[in-house]
Amino acid sequence: MKTRLVVLSDLWGFENSLWIKKYEEILTSDYDLVYYDSRELAGIDKNIVNEKEIHLRFINGGICNAVDKLRESEKNEIDILSFSIGGTIGWKATMKGLKTNNLIAISSTRLRKETQKPNCNIHLTFGGNDIHRPSKDWAEMIGLTMNIIKDGTHDIYTQPNVIKSICEEFKNTRTMS
Repeated sequence: MKTRLVVLSDLWGFENSLWIKKYEEILTSDYDLVYYDSRELAGIDKNIVNEKEIHLRFINGGICNAVDKLRESEKNEIDILSFSIGGTIGWKATMKGLKTNNLIAISSTRLRKETQKPNCNIHLTFGGNDIHRPSKDWAEMIGLTMNIIKDGTHDIYTQPNVIKSICEEFKNTRTMS
């Protein structure tokens, strides 16, 4: 039986995110993939196209809504692959009891505000040029290491070489847990 892999989108969702197909091509043979659009989980209207407005809606209750809906939907043990705001949703849901074995979060910059980590295997990846990524001090304080892609920006998770690397890491993590 395949492991259930919950994939949590960035704040744009999956609708126009063609890059997600590359993850699917690599992971579908090993995982039962289940996709959650973070905007839908948060209850944010798809007609809003301004990034700052979308972000504000996540911060002002959307993340909490998404965490609650994810916890309602997933009752059994899962792995999580998450992008940007999706990583924050996965982290917080796991902190609130979501049964997570492995959490991979890419470009989840809001994690820098967290002071405790969930009890699961955690792998964090950030672009070296992402000005909002957590600091080394944060990583030490929380007790984690971060994979930093040297010249990467916030959208590193859309780049084919990074996609391949992340999927390989996820497959290796599965064999170690």
